[in-house]
Amino acid sequence: MNKIGPGRPEPVKRIAKSVRVDQRLIAGMIAPGTRVLDIGCGDGTLIDHLFRTKGCDARGIEIDMAEVTRAVAHGLPVMHGDADFDLSHYPNETFDYVVLSRTLQAVERPRAVLQQMLRIGARAVISFPNFGHLSVRWQLFSRGRMPMTAAWDRPWYETPNIHPCTIRDFFDLCAQEGYAVEQWLAADEAGRRTPWRRFPLLANLFGEQGLFLLRRA
Repeated sequence: MNKIGPGRPEPVKRIAKSVRVDQRLIAGMIAPGTRVLDIGCGDGTLIDHLFRTKGCDARGIEIDMAEVTRAVAHGLPVMHGDADFDLSHYPNETFDYVVLSRTLQAVERPRAVLQQMLRIGARAVISFPNFGHLSVRWQLFSRGRMPMTAAWDRPWYETPNIHPCTIRDFFDLCAQEGYAVEQWLAADEAGRRTPWRRFPLLANLFGEQGLFLLRRA
């Protein structure tokens, strides 16, 4: 992977994209005019949103070549890359924020990916579906089978999610690795905030996804 060069990219053509509600929550954690890398950026919707609404120098990497092609066709600075291997190519402190949206559970080495994110960026924004949600627990208890929900929407033999975790698991990992949690919230699947910010145990039970802003302690 080539290293990021200086200066803001000049878009060829930009089309306003429909931004998911959870992506708007992520954008709310990012300061205007900052350097942002979005890992697993898909077609670049969040990058486009950050560029247009916050003037960020935002760019991304994506493993799906079809999504990369779609993003580049829209003038977005997206490169083909794999979070498990290609983050080591970036120099220290290249970015102000590194984003990993709903992808942590699908990478092979989530702990190493987080370490790389907080090496190349001052802060990391992470979101992931919460495997501790009440509906997941109930399906496991009542049916004794892997759950199927809006967040966990593929059969166990087809899912890309190889490292499911809970909000409580993620808090524990941050404590073990020495990451400071600057902000966090639980959200429903549509990305709407749920009222459990001060109660991690309730968030772990009722939040369908977790969203965290981290920095090195």
